[in-house]
Amino acid sequence: MTMHIAQGSLALARPRAVITMPRADASNPAAMLAEIKAAFEEFKKANDDSLKGKADVIVAEKVERINSAIGDMEKNFQKALDDLNAKLASASGAGVIGDLPGDPEYIKDFKAHMRRGDVSAAMQKSADADGGYLAPIEWDRTITGKLKVISPIRRNSRVISISTAGFKKLFTDRAVGSGWVGETASRPATSTPALAMLDFIPGEIYANPAISQGMLDDSAIDLEVWLADEVDTEFARQEGIAFAGGDGTNKPYGILTYVTGAANAAKHPWGAIGVKNSGAAAALTADGFIDLFYDLPGEYSANAKLYANRLTIGGMRKLKDGQNNYLWQPSYALGQPSTLGGVPIVEVADMPNVAAGNIAALYGDMEATYLVIDRVGIRVLRDPFTNKPFVHFYTTKRVGGGVYNPEPMRALKISA
Repeated sequence: MTMHIAQGSLALARPRAVITMPRADASNPAAMLAEIKAAFEEFKKANDDSLKGKADVIVAEKVERINSAIGDMEKNFQKALDDLNAKLASASGAGVIGDLPGDPEYIKDFKAHMRRGDVSAAMQKSADADGGYLAPIEWDRTITGKLKVISPIRRNSRVISISTAGFKKLFTDRAVGSGWVGETASRPATSTPALAMLDFIPGEIYANPAISQGMLDDSAIDLEVWLADEVDTEFARQEGIAFAGGDGTNKPYGILTYVTGAANAAKHPWGAIGVKNSGAAAALTADGFIDLFYDLPGEYSANAKLYANRLTIGGMRKLKDGQNNYLWQPSYALGQPSTLGGVPIVEVADMPNVAAGNIAALYGDMEATYLVIDRVGIRVLRDPFTNKPFVHFYTTKRVGGGVYNPEPMRALKISA
């Protein structure tokens, strides 16, 4: 028997389930959304057959392949939306860099410097004593914007820019004592709130791409776009790793290190991020997620999201409630994420997989929990001497991070 879903999206053929990615036009998000809905219906049917004891190797393989295909569809769907938004933004104002209008005179001079180093002064500030070239604010904002798109932790966190070497924050435990007394009773001293301070010190992230002098001499190369793309990809990858599990040595403190039992569980004066067990050995359960959701104080639930990697989200799609309804649901509105029990899901590639003892998911208000510190400005040092005939563009950015408040977040730990 052969089963098909809409326009060649999914197909099952014995002896092996064959899944083909949807061929919906990337410029038509509505058609892509229809593909996702159709795929999920087929997934539910195949998974239900498996749960009813009808499973064999073919059915099991089909379930996993459809599950994987849905993840790819969602990612392509989001990319299509991002591409359309980018096209609309570029169409609304030619020559726009970041959120400021482009300056033709600046662009000409900046390209001249990148190719030949013949600009005598920096575009943003006059000081250039170390031979470096301080990138102008228009280019700086372009890179920062792209990092927010690529790194979901950065995009969902609280981000501040500083102009000094670090950032300090005072915390109080609000432990003010009080008591009831009679009219003439003595009034003994009550407890006084304690204060504590946390340092958020940025580490340095760098990239050192090289271009041959021949390529630089070719006016057809758009140097700003090329360099921004290269730095964007590498900076986003390094930031994502650090924001999740960084040890704080020349890099941010990762949010996972603040979970109860982790390396920085005692770092914050208010304690660690609370943990709830999944409810099954080396597996996810519907009850485990319900316990996780309701363990978070209601004050933080309005902006709470569920953070997990792709494989864990695939496992979520198989979970059902007591009425046999699937907890996972695809998005039914353009630009909105899929949900688990009504909670928006954010895919974070650097989260651990489902395995005994791992923190497989985080749930809470990331903006109220995690703080990202950007040291304002990106420096580019043009080096045509070290590796002739290549010209290196040594690019640096200082970034820090850590838990600002552990209370708005909870962690799901897979039971051992």
